[in-house]
Amino acid sequence: MPDRLITPVVHLLLALAALLIFLLGFLVVADVLGRALFNSPVKGTPELVSMSIVVICFLLAGHAVQSGGMLKADVLVGAFGARGQAFSELVSGLLGVLFFGLIVWGGAMPALTAWTTGEFEGEGALRVPAWPARAVVVFGAALVVVIYLGRAIRAARTLLGRAGV
Repeated sequence: MPDRLITPVVHLLLALAALLIFLLGFLVVADVLGRALFNSPVKGTPELVSMSIVVICFLLAGHAVQSGGMLKADVLVGAFGARGQAFSELVSGLLGVLFFGLIVWGGAMPALTAWTTGEFEGEGALRVPAWPARAVVVFGAALVVVIYLGRAIRAARTLLGRAGV
């Protein structure tokens, strides 16, 4: 049941990340051409690119976890057998919940503060609000927590012999 709810969200975030990467490509090309041809770069490009990299990473994190694309030693896990693989999945799920849960816990208040105080990045001509990037980090990490928790629960059920429950 949760996978049916989470998968469309993960795919939407994947599409948003792809669109953002596509648009950033145009921004960087315009900045380079403006710098080379007119000695006038696009203002705020470094700020936009640096914030976008963080946003893109957390937009893609849910897809990376859900698709099994996170880093793991397949050779070692494959040698464990079915129960060993389930145990490995359980441990990695719990560690993922812990790690990304700490990101949510540590990032929620700064995201709220950035929203209420109007925090921004950059000086001069372009001031980029910081709250969207902070909010995406918290949301993306929370989504990953839910995905890892689901994987850990499935692995625990497998270990307990209740895979179909």
